[in-house]
Amino acid sequence: MSHDESNPPVAGTYWYDPKNAGVSSAMDVLRAVRRFRVADAVMRHRAQADMRINETDLMALRHLIACERHNRVASPKHLSEFLNISSAATAKLLSRLTASGHIRREVDPDDGRAQRLYVTETSHIQIRRALSDTHEQLMKVALELTADQQTAVVHFLDAMSAIAVMPHSEVTTVEQPVES
Repeated sequence: MSHDESNPPVAGTYWYDPKNAGVSSAMDVLRAVRRFRVADAVMRHRAQADMRINETDLMALRHLIACERHNRVASPKHLSEFLNISSAATAKLLSRLTASGHIRREVDPDDGRAQRLYVTETSHIQIRRALSDTHEQLMKVALELTADQQTAVVHFLDAMSAIAVMPHSEVTTVEQPVES
């Protein structure tokens, strides 16, 4: 075991030693990221409650909207891959979202067996109503940053995102060895 049980870490230093140069400020940054993640989860849960849908439903709707905005057609297979769920789970999801009026399915004119998925106008309105005020406030905060600060934040968050989705075995190879 690399940790001396008779000398437990100081409160608030579970992962990092604040005596290392720069670690204390970096810990403040990571704490702020964690606070934002919790606040973002609260925002999404509020939207889910307003729309009477679950987290996977909201993720699906947001993805379908993104596809529409980029002029890409989404299919059940594509959505299944994006959500990392089985085709059976995707079928249940699509049935639920169709029945609740959140999406519509159309037969693909190029392949009569395939489907195209679209978010309904009613669902677009509900999502805007649930999230637009918050998104406007978030944009105001982002606009207060200088161009250099915006670039730094984007770089930081993209790097954090890449690490967060990296398989566990790859993350451990990036870590520095622990000194005893």
